[in-house]
Amino acid sequence: MNSSLDTPNLRHELDEVTQRFEHSSPSEIIRWTLDRFGSFTVACSFEDLVLVHLVRELDPNAEILFLDTEAHFPETLEFAARMEEQWGLRLRRTTPVEGAHEWPCGSAQCCTFRKVQPLARALEGRDAWLTSLKRVDAPSRASAPIVSWDDAFGLVKVNPLATWTDDDIAYYLSSHDIPEHPLWASGYTSIGCAPVTVPPSPDGDRRSGRWVGMNKMECGLHQA
Repeated sequence: MNSSLDTPNLRHELDEVTQRFEHSSPSEIIRWTLDRFGSFTVACSFEDLVLVHLVRELDPNAEILFLDTEAHFPETLEFAARMEEQWGLRLRRTTPVEGAHEWPCGSAQCCTFRKVQPLARALEGRDAWLTSLKRVDAPSRASAPIVSWDDAFGLVKVNPLATWTDDDIAYYLSSHDIPEHPLWASGYTSIGCAPVTVPPSPDGDRRSGRWVGMNKMECGLHQA
């Protein structure tokens, strides 16, 4: 993290930039991020590869960050390894922090030990991080800004795909012949940890299959 960046001038700049980017392409947003900040990382859950593909078009050596919770579907781990080799990704994997074994996947503090704290450590020294968050993902993300200061992690957060729909994602994947996560063919639309993820309900949003039976919508990485 680089909390020294947090100044009134930067926050004002980010407010102006996020409004300007409402009608910009993800590539324009990513280019601005690469030009504006010296050190960044790209978070990727390997649910899809759209953001990774877009970033690699501009910076083939960009760091791709994968949070290995040690509870992912085997298909996710295989897909990540296959694409790391096939695309030559500079992939950085995190692992759960000490004490995670006391909070297995699905327990109250599992995401704190398996996602939030590992991400915080991985973002140390970075100026910005890019995510695949989209407003259509869930009601909790409907007002997500494209660019903002991330108070939780102390750096700039960029969501280049924030305004895209699921159809936009599908079109980009097909038009660029990008491999899809193997679980999509089984009806999954949002893929998290195996013990707490099922295909979505017929009348639910695309993330309705996450944390089934739990009063939970977010893991703590993305807060409104």
